[in-house]
Amino acid sequence: MLQRWLSVVFMAFSMGLFAAGAQAQTPAKSSPFHEGFAYNRLAVPQPVSPADKIVVYEFFWYDCPHCADFDPLLEAWQKKLPPDVVLERVPVAFSPQFVPQQHLYYALKALGKLDDAMQARIFNAIHKQHIPLGTADQMANWLAQQGIAKKTFLDAYNSFGVNAQVRQATQMVTDYQIQGVPTMAVQGMYTTSAALPEANNNKKVLEVVDYLIKKVQAQQKK
Repeated sequence: MLQRWLSVVFMAFSMGLFAAGAQAQTPAKSSPFHEGFAYNRLAVPQPVSPADKIVVYEFFWYDCPHCADFDPLLEAWQKKLPPDVVLERVPVAFSPQFVPQQHLYYALKALGKLDDAMQARIFNAIHKQHIPLGTADQMANWLAQQGIAKKTFLDAYNSFGVNAQVRQATQMVTDYQIQGVPTMAVQGMYTTSAALPEANNNKKVLEVVDYLIKKVQAQQKK
């Protein structure tokens, strides 16, 4: 009898420890999203520009199919941003083969040709029309069909300013500890992506970003 009683006590104690451990790994329910589950906090906060705005960055790669799927939602979301929030895109380079598309992004931006329509056309060309846009020549030939002279594009592609922006973008990938795309960052403090369990689809990612924007706005009012 004593042995049976001790077994019951031991089982109850063990179940209590298990429940406590499970509770420690489950986020509290007082907030809709939770650090480590919906977003991560950068160990070292990063400066943002413009400094008088709340800046949201999207880290992306043109050849990434997930980025292509995300882009229409992101563009629609961007149109509803309040005046104190801006969206900036950052093309990543996880390997040397990514670098030409970084140049593509910043060259078009320097030429004033990078609007939402152009961004969508680039994704469409790569992912639906299967047009390779991995080298400067491929890009220049395709852009010539979009009304941008090859020499004009290539001059911008190889310019000092674009080279500097490419270097800065690559450094940001390191500073923000970006391991996959698309990844969103808010005000140099938080990152989120669909790889996290509470932000596991594109719609949820943008809901988390909205939550983080409000979090930053509340912090700024203190």
